[in-house]
Amino acid sequence: MAIHHGSRRLVVGARYGLRDWLSQRVTATLLALFTLVLLAQLLFGGPLGYDRWAAIFAAPWMKALSFVAFLALAWHAWVGMRNIWMDYVRPAGMRLVLEVATLVWLAGCMGWAVQVLWRL
Repeated sequence: MAIHHGSRRLVVGARYGLRDWLSQRVTATLLALFTLVLLAQLLFGGPLGYDRWAAIFAAPWMKALSFVAFLALAWHAWVGMRNIWMDYVRPAGMRLVLEVATLVWLAGCMGWAVQVLWRL
């Protein structure tokens, strides 16, 4: 006589747990640090206007830091949205369409961010 414990449901994405949790914390920390640096630039840099705003992002180190922050934001958003799609969208085809659309959107946002950063 066989005894079955638990349900017979298909578990998908279980291997992502710790990696997703850690990546969300790391990217959130990077975004918080970027926010603090930006706030310091805004609060202690003089009167705020277009010239000041452009000067903040004209420095190469700030462009690099901003790019890292945009990458962290894109990764943070990807992990969160992928988990939402995996948890709440059951049809595999629809989930794939939503995941691809999310990736295309995030890639477009990253391209736009690079264009904005290096146009200043």
